[in-house]
Amino acid sequence: MYTDGACLGNPGPGGWAWAVPDGPYASGPAAKTTNQRMEITAAYEALRALDGPVDVVSDSTYVVHCFRDGWWEGWMKRGWKNSKKEPVANRDLWEPLIELVRSRPDVSFRWVKGHSGDPMNDAVDALATDAARTQAAREGEHLSAVLIAQLEEDPADRSATATPSVAGEPDGDGIDSLEGRLETHGVVVTGHRPPELGGYDANRIADGVRRRLVEILRAKAQVDTELVVATGLGLGAEQLGAEAAAEADIPYVAVLAFPDPDSVWPDASRRHFRKLLDGAEQVIVHTKKPPRSKQQAGAAIARRDAWLAAHNHEAVVVWDGTDRAVGKTVRTLEESLDDVWIVEPW
Repeated sequence: MYTDGACLGNPGPGGWAWAVPDGPYASGPAAKTTNQRMEITAAYEALRALDGPVDVVSDSTYVVHCFRDGWWEGWMKRGWKNSKKEPVANRDLWEPLIELVRSRPDVSFRWVKGHSGDPMNDAVDALATDAARTQAAREGEHLSAVLIAQLEEDPADRSATATPSVAGEPDGDGIDSLEGRLETHGVVVTGHRPPELGGYDANRIADGVRRRLVEILRAKAQVDTELVVATGLGLGAEQLGAEAAAEADIPYVAVLAFPDPDSVWPDASRRHFRKLLDGAEQVIVHTKKPPRSKQQAGAAIARRDAWLAAHNHEAVVVWDGTDRAVGKTVRTLEESLDDVWIVEPW
């Protein structure tokens, strides 16, 4: 039995889904939730619906490792505290799922790499994304290829779990490469754009932020030898993050919301962007086609940001403490990541 969760923004409207090969399926929506909560809900709803021996197949390490590696046992021994002695996130969903699994010795969990060509993984991804987008439930006795094709007609509307492409590889699946490399510790770097960082040209404020980012990343690399920086390579803090990673000799991954985001930038900015792109260890592009409007661009960026929050461990955000847009990003990251570090521009 395959499960998946999706979320249009993190938090945002979400959806969950489960399906049995050549058997029944179901999906459902949530008005405001997170990707992780939808992954848990998908497993819970499936086990509620299905009796007998069940092998739960999920592309969520969050769900699979809880049972395969016995995370839940440690949580319960510590009074529902994690290894950092902090309250376990999403306890309200974990408790009923864990209770259900413990009552059934015939349940196992298995991880599958997302968007790797597994037809059933793609099917539940499409169902969950459809539920998130339409906020409507579906169920049936047989999940047909026709229905899946209908759900996948407009990739631009897919959620943050949609299949991305790696630059130069149209059928690539780079979105899950970080999740699959469990030894890698991903750190998102984001924050203010140039107007709040002293302008578009080289200046004292941007130089100071870059130096502090280098210091922070080097310190983190001493603790986590497999540190990887994730950046959208947008003007401002995101590019400073890539520059700092390169200076600290730490690999960085460029996670683009859509192809050629630099197409409307001045020539000098485009050259610098392409240089940083060439220096990336990997390039992930979430949507294959450029947006046709500002609304589509905003939606694509939101999906990209939701994926960054769901697939990394920490974040470093350049924020002056007052800008509301960056503040919203900070709150979203805090709901999903282990730690969010703030760097003030000065």
